Amino acid sequence: MPKYIYEHKNWTDFSWDDKAINSVFGEVKLKQGRIIGQMNALGFSNKEDATLNALTLDVVKSSEIEGEILNYEQVRSSIARRLGINTAGLVSSSRHIEGIVEMMLDATQRYYLPLTEDRLLGWHAALFPAGYSGPYKIEVGKYRTGEMQIVSGAIGREKVHYEAVKSKLVKMEMDKFLDWFNSDSTLDLVLKAAIAHFWFIIIHPFDDGNGRIARALTDMLLAKSEGSGERFYSMSSQILIERKRYYDVLQSVQHSSKDISEWLNWFLNCLNKAMLMTEDAAQSILHKSVFWKLHENTPINERQRLIVNKLFDGFEGKLQSSKWAKITKVSSDTALRDIKDLIEKGILKQTNEKGRNANYELCAFELK
Repeated sequence: MPKYIYEHKNWTDFSWDDKAINSVFGEVKLKQGRIIGQMNALGFSNKEDATLNALTLDVVKSSEIEGEILNYEQVRSSIARRLGINTAGLVSSSRHIEGIVEMMLDATQRYYLPLTEDRLLGWHAALFPAGYSGPYKIEVGKYRTGEMQIVSGAIGREKVHYEAVKSKLVKMEMDKFLDWFNSDSTLDLVLKAAIAHFWFIIIHPFDDGNGRIARALTDMLLAKSEGSGERFYSMSSQILIERKRYYDVLQSVQHSSKDISEWLNWFLNCLNKAMLMTEDAAQSILHKSVFWKLHENTPINERQRLIVNKLFDGFEGKLQSSKWAKITKVSSDTALRDIKDLIEKGILKQTNEKGRNANYELCAFELK
């Protein structure tokens, strides 16, 4: 079995090949600046909405990576309440969701505060308010005192994927990590986010929740790199899409001798794709904003407004009168009247299909 990276002397003196990451690193830095500019052009309420969406996705998707499905509306409502964002239809959230949201907002909204041991232990306690991970009682709000193995497979045929740093060394390794995390250096904060993620995962200081806390640390340093708690992209959403590769790269680099080029390259490419999705979303928000400005004096009822917004936000499948009736909870006749009214106003048009299969889409308009 090859040595783990932490078994090498001075293992945290990480190295990497600048040539291997320079191109994608440059793209990420460019997109980072461009996204902030695009979002500032959207106006306050759209920017607030984009932040709420990104933070909600980050919380939901980070838990989904670990196989836990959270209620999207509960997460969104919890974040909106804590940030003082007025949004319709707020719902109450479970104690568990409140704890996860608390951790994420502490990381992203108070990114400028030092990361202390007490703060980290508080995050861990917030993640597991009942002291259990599923049916298992775990050590909460403190570093693990037992050994940690990541295994899979049936009993008797287990496969060990990773054996973490010995428990007696965790405190020493975490003190070193926290000193580095809080120190000012010439290292770019985007690269620091990538290294922090990897370093924390290698130590695996807690009984459970290490992945979620590592991703929160990533978001904290990305927020610091932008000097703002406003979040417009979700790294966790992209990690979920690439989950298998995420674990494969971690498993590969955990056996390296200190060279983490492969991890940095994967991390930056993943971040680049997350930002690309956000650039597309910003264009969509801008499009929608221009449309409603164009039609601010056009009489449009609430049902029509609901469907038009859904079309801008990425309507699933094709829009037919039957779908309209179902979504807005009206009769087929009322749905058809709503649709015909929007066609007369030049907002919707019918596609080539006729009769019962008739589909409708938004008419093109000029972005001014």
